[in-house]
Amino acid sequence: MTDVRRRRALRGALAATAATIALAATAGTAFASGDPAAADRARAGAVAERQAGNPAERRAGDARRAGASGAADAPVQTPTFSMMGVHKQTTEGYLYFPDRQGGFGPRHHLEISYDHLADVIDVDDDKDGWADDTWFLHKDGSLWHTWLSPEDMQRHSKQVGKGWHTYRTVLSPGSIGGAAEADLIGVDKTGVLWSYLAYPDGSLTARTRVGGGWGQYDQVAGQGDLSGDGRPDIVARDKSGVLWLYRGTGDYKAPFAGRTKIGSGWNVYDRLLSVGDLDADGRTDLIARKPNGDLFRYSGSGSAPAVFQKPVKIGHGFQIYNLL
Repeated sequence: MTDVRRRRALRGALAATAATIALAATAGTAFASGDPAAADRARAGAVAERQAGNPAERRAGDARRAGASGAADAPVQTPTFSMMGVHKQTTEGYLYFPDRQGGFGPRHHLEISYDHLADVIDVDDDKDGWADDTWFLHKDGSLWHTWLSPEDMQRHSKQVGKGWHTYRTVLSPGSIGGAAEADLIGVDKTGVLWSYLAYPDGSLTARTRVGGGWGQYDQVAGQGDLSGDGRPDIVARDKSGVLWLYRGTGDYKAPFAGRTKIGSGWNVYDRLLSVGDLDADGRTDLIARKPNGDLFRYSGSGSAPAVFQKPVKIGHGFQIYNLL
């Protein structure tokens, strides 16, 4: 609770710093070419600026907290994150921020090349409902952690790992080990699933082998609780188009229970991902894109096995991006 209040108090001061970092992003693609970590910080700074400087969005988040728990500053179990698109031709980045109505607002252009970026993973470790720390996975296999420092009001980044190009999928469903910090999981190129527990500074424990056979899936996604039991879950799509639910167990050595079939026909989509709670109902949602660029929201139902409601189209033209 104290951390949530402290975080909110820092927002105003951090907004000015974030704005400075975001302005640096307009320096052009050459800026990023020589310093990928600086490009990562620019992206994180733009996210922080938006979160700090949008009073209406903050009020919506406070109302959601109050409605769910009776207290505006109560910890939020289902955060809301932005979606990033890297343009396939220009390699420049674009941020899409949830509009709190179930879709996204106008895109925010980051005039920097993100050709180095394989994936970006936002987490909400202080439970205020918004992104604070971020892992950036680079195509050279290096893993970087970017965070806001309360001491100097600056955004910092450091390399926390290497060799991550062994994974074809990396994501954070939330805390799988029971600590406050969100953790990471990765499926390597041989189909083995591994888990990493996170420390408060963004560094990670040695990996733990969860199990093999995950090569049967071509999409894995999740950002929070889907089944209503308070534990983070994930979904995985097999190559025949069937989507499966893996419920969280709370045990990092075996973080997921046996799979439950959600439905078939999911091979009509070429990308599945989650940005948490997109429609401000306190439940985790899923985003799905068709090859023609149409974007759909699957709102979470909050219970299993029918964890998603019917799809709602929320955009078009997204085929121009690699969505992260």
